[in-house]
Amino acid sequence: MTLLPVAERRSTIIALGLPIVGGMLSQNVLNVVDTAMVGTLGDIALAATGMGGFANFMAIAVVMGLSAGVQAIVARRMGEGSLDYMASALNAGLVIAVVFMLPWSALIHWNATGLFSALVNDPAVVAEGVPYFRARLLGAVGVGINFAFRGYWNGVNLPKLYMGTLIVSHITNLFLNWVLIFGNLGAPEMGTLGAGIASSVATYVGSLTYVVLGFRIARSNGFLRCWPEWSVFQSLVRVAVPASMAQFFLAAGYTALMWIVGQTGTAPLAAANVLLTVTLVAILPGLAFGLVAASLVGQALGRKDIDDAEAWGWDVVRVACVALTLLGLPMVLMPDLVLSGFLHDPATRELATAPLRLVGLTIGLDAVGLVLLNAMYGAGNSRTVLTVGTVMQWGIGLPLAYIAGPILDLGLLWMWAAMMLYRGGQATTFAIMWKRRNWSTVTL
Repeated sequence: MTLLPVAERRSTIIALGLPIVGGMLSQNVLNVVDTAMVGTLGDIALAATGMGGFANFMAIAVVMGLSAGVQAIVARRMGEGSLDYMASALNAGLVIAVVFMLPWSALIHWNATGLFSALVNDPAVVAEGVPYFRARLLGAVGVGINFAFRGYWNGVNLPKLYMGTLIVSHITNLFLNWVLIFGNLGAPEMGTLGAGIASSVATYVGSLTYVVLGFRIARSNGFLRCWPEWSVFQSLVRVAVPASMAQFFLAAGYTALMWIVGQTGTAPLAAANVLLTVTLVAILPGLAFGLVAASLVGQALGRKDIDDAEAWGWDVVRVACVALTLLGLPMVLMPDLVLSGFLHDPATRELATAPLRLVGLTIGLDAVGLVLLNAMYGAGNSRTVLTVGTVMQWGIGLPLAYIAGPILDLGLLWMWAAMMLYRGGQATTFAIMWKRRNWSTVTL
């Protein structure tokens, strides 16, 4: 089949990508402001919320694959023209989110102190971090619901709804942060606990918004009109379980990285928290374009057009590489300015400066991996993402970071260099696999 002209393809990518990028950037703004608010409480609070955030990421990662699964199936149905059944995968995703996340989050909540203590040696950080972690876990069911809806809206090319809901949720979060962290409007001053409660409440505000939009827009496509067929559950689980496992190992890997850094001191741990938060300002737009690639690839495969599916992957890579390279420039040219809003101790800020420059220099390459791993999800080939990501992170990045940090005491820069090496290897591997087209044989 003849491909669309280059200019038209690029316009399609940008038109679909900008709302998702906007939503992702709003997430970044939330992360940045949230970190800045907590940062005024000191290094202990910053380290506690940093580790608590990554522990929560690890806990909810088991359901994050719902987004990839729902999006892959919905995009494939849209490409086939099966519009009456597009929302069946969303319905199945919502069932899984509620039935699984209720007992899972309760189990993690019950054992939060032991889990957190295993990750952090500093008793002061544990005392601050456990209540924050437990508060975040209260929003776990809402997180699962929101990921299922994210997959649906992106799969049917309605990313504006995703962006709008994120903005509503983020504004709610920031307002509640201001009220609960600092005790404004007559509320008690709750510190880090207030930040955790604000995040969970905002999550459910987003869930309610999604449900209202679902009844208004997706009802004709089968939203909550009937129980999904067993085959839909099977297809969703086949894609979502490896995707969730990939997210779990990714989250566990970042949590392990924070543990590794924590072995070298509280100041490096605080610096690492800010480094990861700031890095997401550049990485999440790349993930946003990856979600565009997932939809376009899935829709092309629904039309049985493999050439078009492969071309969409490379086209999105080009756009994302330019975007992430531009977003990395402030990290390279003005690292102290970027860091000064979060790290108020000059010595801690100095620890983060060189690693941040390294991130800025390599983040354009990271765009390749971010886009193509999501393109693999769009094709339904989530097992490949699980294998490649886990081997690269746990087999290369983390062992080298441990050697560079606690063993050789080379400092935060070399620990970060180890992680950049794994990300570059992952991007190269996905590029080779995308060219070989083995992903095109997956059926949904």
